[in-house]
Amino acid sequence: MKEQIQNKIAEELIKKIKNREAKIGVIGLGYVGLPLAVEKAKAGFKVTGFDVQEKKVEMVNRGINYIGDVVDDDLKKMVEQGFLKATKDYDFIKELDIVTICVPTPIDKYKQPDLSYVENTTREIAKRLKQGMLVVLESTTYPGTTEELLKPILESTGLKCGEDFFLAYSPERVDPGNKIYKTKNTPKVVGGATPTCTKVASELYKNVLEGEVFEVSSPKVAEMEKIYENIFRHVNIALANEMALLCRKMGIDVWEVIEAAKTKPYGFMPFYPGPGIGGHCIPVDPYYLLWKAREYDFHTKFIELAGEINEYMPKYTVERAAEILNEIGKPLNGSKVFILGVTYKKDIDDMRESPVLKMIGLLEKSGAKVTYSDPYVPEFIHNGKLYKSVEINNENLQSSDLVMITTDHEKFDYELIYRYSPLILDTRNALRNIKDPKIFKL
Repeated sequence: MKEQIQNKIAEELIKKIKNREAKIGVIGLGYVGLPLAVEKAKAGFKVTGFDVQEKKVEMVNRGINYIGDVVDDDLKKMVEQGFLKATKDYDFIKELDIVTICVPTPIDKYKQPDLSYVENTTREIAKRLKQGMLVVLESTTYPGTTEELLKPILESTGLKCGEDFFLAYSPERVDPGNKIYKTKNTPKVVGGATPTCTKVASELYKNVLEGEVFEVSSPKVAEMEKIYENIFRHVNIALANEMALLCRKMGIDVWEVIEAAKTKPYGFMPFYPGPGIGGHCIPVDPYYLLWKAREYDFHTKFIELAGEINEYMPKYTVERAAEILNEIGKPLNGSKVFILGVTYKKDIDDMRESPVLKMIGLLEKSGAKVTYSDPYVPEFIHNGKLYKSVEINNENLQSSDLVMITTDHEKFDYELIYRYSPLILDTRNALRNIKDPKIFKL
């Protein structure tokens, strides 16, 4: 009898999903949550977005976009047609059939997971949990979070997971600035706490996204899959960075090496060196696994080593800048350094964990006078200090002792940069087609 009730509740929710009658909530309207909320609204669902920041709530309700991967007209249209609204009031959860959690999962100063946002959000959901509701966690976290943290909180209500409500983990896959793969067409991995949970959650994404929905046996598998994706990039970037350090000592152009290696049609995937890693995923996610692995008395030596290499790159880049200036008899102390690009990757406005921030701190600590230019970041505050972007023009370039290309935005006028810069440290190989003694690489 219990199995019949379970199936009946699940089938009722699936029917609501297919008929676009299910009301959906997205908690956290950042780089992951807002694109997801818009896609769900575009698929014909009534969506309520939740965020603690009043400014974000107001902007969404006015149809004003603040995320690069969201099309301005899509957001405005969904709001005007009544498919999307935003609020700070968690009581609206009572009206929903599905809740997706897309809140931050940062690490603290000791590089340990901070799941306070996830936990607090789950407790708010538990206060308003009802029979037949689906809860999906999308925030990146360590394997076990969904079943060890969320499930007990939700079941403390007296409702049983897999019977009265449904719980799943489906990792976000967002690559800011990617011109091909967006939320809509990126394949989705789903792992439910029970087979029924997986079935219900999978049905949701099949009715929202164009990408394949790949079902796995448990939330743990889905959680580990997401961590593995990012660690794969983490360790390969570290390898590229270490190769760059060695190639420089050997007088070899590492960029030319990579271009040559790319010609192999199998067994090689190109990764590139740079001044460090950034974004929410790669600098953060490996530490979630490192922390969890200790519970099993296992030390992830390979991952930790990759972390050491990648974290060293901002310091190395500043050391390289000092060497270049020293060659012309100028100390870093007192020199004017012009930073081009402060985001962690090109053609986006995302500064999360940007290695350039560490570089600026190190440069200023050494006495350098730092200015920056970034078409996507007009100003920012770092360590309590306000920085404002300046124009890339003849005067600003010529008055600098060293120009550092730290993010290779396509909007930059590289011909102008090359022509008027006295010395250039090109950390992204943006000037790859120009050979000149005044251009230095990592």
